[in-house]
Amino acid sequence: MIDPAAPTETGGRPADPVPGAAGGGSGTVPPVLSLRGTSRVFSTPRGEVPAVSGVELDVRPGQVLCLVGESGCGKTTTARMAAGLAGPTGGKVLYHGADLRGLDKRARSGFRRSVQYIHQDPYASLNPVRTVQSTLTAGLHRHGSVKGGAQARRAAAALLERVDLVPAEDHLDKYPHQLSGGQRQRVAVARALAMEPEVVIADESTSMLDVSVRISLLNTLGALREDLGVGFLFITHDLAVAKYFAWDGEIAVMYLGRIVEQGPAPAIVNDPRHPYTRALVSAVCEPDPDLARTKERVRLRGADIPDPTDLPSGCDFHPRCPLYEQGRCDTERPPLVESGGRRSLACHVVNGAG
Repeated sequence: MIDPAAPTETGGRPADPVPGAAGGGSGTVPPVLSLRGTSRVFSTPRGEVPAVSGVELDVRPGQVLCLVGESGCGKTTTARMAAGLAGPTGGKVLYHGADLRGLDKRARSGFRRSVQYIHQDPYASLNPVRTVQSTLTAGLHRHGSVKGGAQARRAAAALLERVDLVPAEDHLDKYPHQLSGGQRQRVAVARALAMEPEVVIADESTSMLDVSVRISLLNTLGALREDLGVGFLFITHDLAVAKYFAWDGEIAVMYLGRIVEQGPAPAIVNDPRHPYTRALVSAVCEPDPDLARTKERVRLRGADIPDPTDLPSGCDFHPRCPLYEQGRCDTERPPLVESGGRRSLACHVVNGAG
């Protein structure tokens, strides 16, 4: 297993969490954003594709929930439903306990301000014909938060300083093509913070950045969580990034649109129980050669991901699972059940052994 004090490929030590790391778990703080049995099915010429199936998640103020899984597993679709950018075909998305589909105009406006989205690609998420100031103040003008150009400029400068893009005056009049990738993503973070959100949904927001820039941005996001009490739904395919950013939060592992394991980040990373989670942890690059030689390697039965239009019977993971038991894993889909230690797990074999 991964040593919690060992350096990761991100160059950080999760035993020393990023600033602002808040306690995860169910807690007593009511969630700002909840998914309840949330599903999304896409109709294609080849048939219906269940991109997300029966997901249950809570995002609480000042806490971080990392959603981890392979590309194409449904993470971004889940994030888009949580942000109200796509409607679920089943289940609900709740904002302070109210179904998004039932919100009136005023409540929906409040939701739009309170839940902000940071896209993966900073090259595509910023309008190339808007200056940085125009990008940051568009929402402020729309919601009447600033009056006049001078006030808008001061607000934009304050936002850039908050995300460590200084001197702010050097960047306000620049266009996206005049910025580096890391600078662009900081502008995207500042744009999200302009609305003083309760929740930020970060969809692979560091995956296109160099490692050194990635660390800096993660530290900035962690500090914002501490200073502003912002909750994060952090989407990533990289368990090393999840380990660094969510060490005091929770990790939910997704496979083919379903949560297969969820719990406190240290437990998920250092003691993965679901065979898919164990495979993900095994695949994390270990820079220490001594640890790399002794690290457990999980060998899957197969490398191919099942066709989402023709999912296997029983557990979706059983064609690849090293713990596969014939007549059990291939006949009934395992439910996600409590497995002790604030952890949930969907595996016939592991739950049966426990």
